[in-house]
Amino acid sequence: MMKKREEARKKAEALVAQMTVEERASQLRYDAPAIRRLGIPAYNWWNEALHGVARAGQATVFPQAIGLGATFDPDLLKEIADAIATEGRAKYNAYSREGDRDIYKGLTFWSPNVNIFRDPRWGRGHETYGEDPYLTSRLGVAFVEGLQGDGETMKAAACAKHFAVHSGPEAVRHEFDAKASAKDMNETYLPAFQALVQEAHVESVMGAYNRTNGEPCCASPALQNTLRGEWGFEGHFVSDCWAIRDFHEHHMVTADAEESAAMAINNGCDLNCGNTYLHILKAYQNGMVTEEAITEAAVRLFTTRFLLGLFDGSEYDSIPYTEVESKEHLALSQKAAQESIVLLKNDGILPLDKTKLKTVGVIGPNANSRAALVGNYHGTASRYITVQEGIENYLGDDVRVLTSIGCELFRDRTESLAFAGDRLAEAKITARQCDVVFLCVGLDETLEGEEGDTGNSYASGDKLDLQLPQVQRDLMEAVAETGTPVVLLLMAGSDIDLSYAEEHFSAILQLWYPGAQGGAAAAEILFGDVSPSGKLPLTFYNSLAELPEFEDYSMRGRTYRYMEGQAQYPFGYGLTYGNVSVSEARAVVTDRKDAPVLEAVLKNSADRAVSEVLQIYISSDSPNAPKNPALCAFSRVDLDGREEKHVKIPVSPQAFTVVDEDGVRKVDAKKFTFYVGISQPDARSRELTGTAPVEVAYEL
Repeated sequence: MMKKREEARKKAEALVAQMTVEERASQLRYDAPAIRRLGIPAYNWWNEALHGVARAGQATVFPQAIGLGATFDPDLLKEIADAIATEGRAKYNAYSREGDRDIYKGLTFWSPNVNIFRDPRWGRGHETYGEDPYLTSRLGVAFVEGLQGDGETMKAAACAKHFAVHSGPEAVRHEFDAKASAKDMNETYLPAFQALVQEAHVESVMGAYNRTNGEPCCASPALQNTLRGEWGFEGHFVSDCWAIRDFHEHHMVTADAEESAAMAINNGCDLNCGNTYLHILKAYQNGMVTEEAITEAAVRLFTTRFLLGLFDGSEYDSIPYTEVESKEHLALSQKAAQESIVLLKNDGILPLDKTKLKTVGVIGPNANSRAALVGNYHGTASRYITVQEGIENYLGDDVRVLTSIGCELFRDRTESLAFAGDRLAEAKITARQCDVVFLCVGLDETLEGEEGDTGNSYASGDKLDLQLPQVQRDLMEAVAETGTPVVLLLMAGSDIDLSYAEEHFSAILQLWYPGAQGGAAAAEILFGDVSPSGKLPLTFYNSLAELPEFEDYSMRGRTYRYMEGQAQYPFGYGLTYGNVSVSEARAVVTDRKDAPVLEAVLKNSADRAVSEVLQIYISSDSPNAPKNPALCAFSRVDLDGREEKHVKIPVSPQAFTVVDEDGVRKVDAKKFTFYVGISQPDARSRELTGTAPVEVAYEL
């Protein structure tokens, strides 16, 4: 990679040297114009690929990122990202031949989002891989490697965003100063970015809207010193969209657009998503920006274009448009949905045997909702299989399916002239006719998402609490009162209070936003063709009362690593249709004592095949360690019925390090404990799973 970058940079330097300073400055905007005299076509840098090529027409729509986080499957993430890059190339090749170089049609994808989902109120949390820095880094690295590929040219360029310390509140993101301690920075907020830079060689990093410890993220000397100085990042840095404008309009750290443009480029921001860099030349003429700064930014950007083979040709130029939403990619999306679904409760009702059913009910506002399949930053599928359609397709003519929307997502009536609760009676009538009800509730991108991008204007995309909208709670109670067994299907991208469902319903499945094939995947799990295998990538809390204020970026009391109470459903938790436990485990010393291999024996005592996630947590007596054991390794394991399997999983030397209050990562303990199992070692996980991890003592 280093040699390829050196060669690409030399070509970029030679090309940029032929440009006037005005031409160089023109290339620092996301919508870079053509320079016809040099044969340079226009290029729009803005494209999205969070869970499929987004906002550019037909594409395979994979499960939302939080669902991908629930798979705990880096190999799958890499395969998905490779498929996304293939479709991105197919689109770029076809669009370029048509001379179409519009937004969302390039090869620079502003994905993945590796911010930490530190607070369940954050509306954009479902764009992330969850609350854990280690899980986020492993999945993020795999996604970047899959997207960028290992060919002679880069298949597509990934972007680590939003750098750094960015996770709400959405309403004040343009003016907010996220204050984080040195410990929290280096232990929680930065590790995933570091892994993407140093391990995956991510081509781009995007600055966040907010300030971090007083400095605007898109013009932060401290963050740039970490990124380029300590980590050796050599790609290009892009602002979030119109974030540089915030310098003078909201952060009030500059007087006008000219000052803001100068501040950004002088502090390492090469590319402006927005239009503030229209003022770069004026800043240059007034001596606020040097020609060298403009030249360096342009060189970095053209280095990326050369790495992608946009001037010299690429081995990916022949990828045909028919790769878009191919049969193989649709199957991969369905597999991802299967792996993402988390079984939170099961009193034995699941899996259902359709031969023993006469009538089933599919009720709820998300049952037949396409919006609830796709989350945000999504493409357009040629076909969407909703949960209702998935169940209907699976059951065919063998079982009668009755349906009712029950209520709207949050409005109090479905018909404007009707009384409030106008579909509750229908829901109860439906439920009483049925052997079982599939109750589909939750949110969609109109209720949780990005500020300015949702219908949830009262909270700017964030949640005010952990409750479902009142109309959905009324629906849950109405259906429960009928006495018909209920399987709750939750479609949401974040923690929702499920205490009522836990008490009143037979089973609970967390579907997230499962992608365009989500309904088919859900049906296969409900009726036992596939065992659920997803694990929660975030904590489901009992109440917001146990959390610090939303604006407080300290990790005290946050996430499974620092929480003090019991979770409603813990990070790492998820049931299967099997019964897997770890019967024995040991740490095997390798040539490097600080990098042991954990060996574990997993046994499935049930008759059916399952996929399980082996999870390893670590703790020590260091005063700088997190309050609770932290995830340090994991691996998916497939087990046949009654199968016993011996699994080896390496542990990184970094697992033995901690971060002190000064932000220094170090080893300051000799004795450690590994917890090897299918969940965290906390009491609530043991209660829910009926099994406990095996404890393994280890001494450095």
